[in-house]
Amino acid sequence: MRSYNLSVGFTAFPSITLIRTVRFLPLFHVLISGKEIDTRKINNSFLRDHNYATEADIISTVEFNPTGELLATGDKGGRVVVFQREQESKNQPHRRGEYNVYSTFQSHEPEFDYLKSLEIEEKINKIRWLPQQNAAYFLLSTNDKTVKLWKVSERDKRPEGYNLKDEEGRIRDPTTITALRVPVLQPMDLMVEATPRRVFSNAHTYHINSISVNSDYETYMSTDDLRINLWNLEITNRSFNIVDIKPANMEMLTEVITAAEFQPSQCNTFVYSSSKGSIRLCDMRASALCDNHSKLFEEPEDPSNRSFFSEIISSISDVKFSHSGRYLMTRDYLTVKVWDLNMESKPLETYQVHDYLRSKLCSLYENDCIFDKFECVWNGSDSVIMTGSYNNFFRMFDRNTKRDVTLEASRENSKPRAILKPRKVCVGGKRRKDEISVDSLDFSKKILHSAWHPSENIIAVAATNNLYIFQDKVN
Repeated sequence: MRSYNLSVGFTAFPSITLIRTVRFLPLFHVLISGKEIDTRKINNSFLRDHNYATEADIISTVEFNPTGELLATGDKGGRVVVFQREQESKNQPHRRGEYNVYSTFQSHEPEFDYLKSLEIEEKINKIRWLPQQNAAYFLLSTNDKTVKLWKVSERDKRPEGYNLKDEEGRIRDPTTITALRVPVLQPMDLMVEATPRRVFSNAHTYHINSISVNSDYETYMSTDDLRINLWNLEITNRSFNIVDIKPANMEMLTEVITAAEFQPSQCNTFVYSSSKGSIRLCDMRASALCDNHSKLFEEPEDPSNRSFFSEIISSISDVKFSHSGRYLMTRDYLTVKVWDLNMESKPLETYQVHDYLRSKLCSLYENDCIFDKFECVWNGSDSVIMTGSYNNFFRMFDRNTKRDVTLEASRENSKPRAILKPRKVCVGGKRRKDEISVDSLDFSKKILHSAWHPSENIIAVAATNNLYIFQDKVN
């Protein structure tokens, strides 16, 4: 396996190595470091031999499971691909952390709402894992309207010797049965199955933008532009509306909900963010309908910086609780902010992601890039945060040392053993050899979705139809 070394340049961050590059192609032809992977575990109906990517192959969400052993991606074609981490081996220590395809399945199909004459895309908006309770794995996946609970399990035995069915599964004539047989389990090749266990539908008028599993592991919430619903994982025909910001007159609508998440350890607490840049903390113990928030986190706007784009760039695209539950992280168009739950007046920390784009807002508005929704993630100890940018750049910020780094996820720059230095963007004046001009940035290449292993320094970064997995440099 080829390794790609990325030297970060200072001790605030460890050196990280590219351990896996997966390219999603129609309808799922997988390439890893230029070689086809072992496809024995892949449903062959997903495979086609093409060298181009379509809109359906663009990755739309990335998520590690609670142990970090599995990594799931969803794409605009409604497919979910699950990767499993290779076990450590004394004979092959360099394979530590490698992820290989474990299962692929079609989660959602395109639909049409005949009552509203509305097409429902199959695109996977979010994936959330449930903690593992037995040998099987469970995950929630959602498109714009429907949430599904999937069970991913292994099977290496098959039953044989039925009394009422023959070996091919056809029903036997009861008059031909002369003896009673005891069915037995026979070994078979390992097969990974994905089966839908629950389908939660018909509860959202508007597009679902996020789902979050509660710490009681019995309930989860789904969020659309104007409402948040609370579901029990065992009940599909009923949900409870816990937030509704829809005005009586839609002409009075001034903001929409952009994201929501449960507190990681308190099952009664959750937050949701809005397009106006505010975050509301709600307590379900206070009332059944949490329209009245418990806390409001909002930073006053500086009048001197107000412009035509102020409201657009202040819209929060992602909100995440820290693992400790003490802090909140929010991402707007230009910045990442960390909030202390005990201080509502202003963020505890503000990090500039790509401030050099402030002068380009007009052109970004014209090409609709200003409406891109970037995600943000914490590392396992809440000491480093990561988020994406344009030109396939992604940014890391160390909260302790206040240092930051810009790295690039690119197939073109991933040469064997090549040391990739931190990237820098030149705003004006004379450009250095290792810098890239802000006018040369490719806004069609963007990293919107990323994930961080819950306990180790392993990150997954989605760049259009490519998935990059990095880890600490292995000596």
